Amino acid sequence: MSLFDDTPETTTFPIAAPLSSRMRPQTLDEFVGQQDILGPGKMLRAAIERDELSSAIFYGPAGCGKSTLAHIIARRTRARYETFSAVTSGIAEVRKVMEQARVRLTGNGQRTVLFIDEIHRFNRAQQDAFLPFVEAGTIILLGATTENPYFSVNSPLLSRARVFQFVPLAADDLRQIIHRALSDEERGLGRTPAQLEPDAMEHLIVHTNGDARRALNALEMAVVHVAGLQLADSPREEDRLRISLQHVADSLQRRALAYDAHGDMHYDTVSAFIKSLRGSDADAALYWLAKMVKAGEDPRLIARRMVILASEDVGNADPLALVVATATAHAVEYVGMPEARLNLAQAATYLALAPKSNASYVGLQRALEDVERRPAASIPKHLRDASYRGAAQLGHGEGYRYPHDAPAHFVVQEYMPPGVKSGPYYEPIDIGQEKKLKERMATLQRIANSGVRGEP
Repeated sequence: MSLFDDTPETTTFPIAAPLSSRMRPQTLDEFVGQQDILGPGKMLRAAIERDELSSAIFYGPAGCGKSTLAHIIARRTRARYETFSAVTSGIAEVRKVMEQARVRLTGNGQRTVLFIDEIHRFNRAQQDAFLPFVEAGTIILLGATTENPYFSVNSPLLSRARVFQFVPLAADDLRQIIHRALSDEERGLGRTPAQLEPDAMEHLIVHTNGDARRALNALEMAVVHVAGLQLADSPREEDRLRISLQHVADSLQRRALAYDAHGDMHYDTVSAFIKSLRGSDADAALYWLAKMVKAGEDPRLIARRMVILASEDVGNADPLALVVATATAHAVEYVGMPEARLNLAQAATYLALAPKSNASYVGLQRALEDVERRPAASIPKHLRDASYRGAAQLGHGEGYRYPHDAPAHFVVQEYMPPGVKSGPYYEPIDIGQEKKLKERMATLQRIANSGVRGEP
């Protein structure tokens, strides 16, 4: 029998879906963990069993059963069940479903359960769209989120839903899930001669941090890897699929190399994106942007990084870059995903091809160094606030020359603190719009150097 044979008669386990998907519990009795909210007699379990659910938010880390419970509800409920991912679905699609739910409720009295995975990905305006339908009882909203709903879900919506907190699975829970996967002949690895060594089991449990999905996917990767190695060597039947600690460790490492929104690959991908923008490679910027979007990266983070880059790396070479980046950040909040990826792409290509200057950034760093060296530098009296009664008695504002009183709106006077003469900080370059600023700066400097107190 071949582990990789395609025929139904000889397939050791189905390979079309990951092990974590195949082993997903189908009933409440199969569900492992979360006994504080799903144990016998608990409110949520009773509501599911009686098919009397009200709107709820499932909050907890990845792989602890939030989506699985939603699938169990889908199998049990007499209501129409609809599911969406906030990463890939737009609010227009959801609105269409909610309108169909209204028609269904008024037509034949059938309720609709609407499950939104990663509901925190919807922005405030998108979340507001659910409110009238939840309020009217048109839909029963179930939302799953890994982020604290008290920060990521609108208060009006949150007040109409019960929050159930899921916790990482305990070691015994993971052990039960892994044993079930190894023994299940229909959905799991039961028809393979796979044997997980005790220290490998413990390593798998400890290093998956209560995440059943990650544990099962790593287990499957180890089995497939060992099968490929050992079948080629044609060892004894009983030794074919002996999974060691090293095999499990390697599988967990391979999983870690995938994009992780909180791991090193997350930071490396963002870094590659920013460096591509800075390096004026629009195609590379779009590639890394696409990778982040596909992986479900928070679009607000991407937009925020582009706003920073617009000032740090484009600066006054193209002042419009900051306008474009800021407008994109607003568009992400206003439009939401998936459509907002178009806004992100437009901004990324603009920033990549904009003329570059880091003169503002370098100037700020120089000024910060001076401030650090001279933290107690005093403010010249003519620059101090003279707007309040008694300021004149303190000499505040005395000798200040108002630039707009001069024909060219410029006068020569000292603006730096006494003793701070280590500039220049800002040195514009001969690129883009900054070239004009450099020329203007040179003109002003000539006037200042001439000792003339008037305008240029």
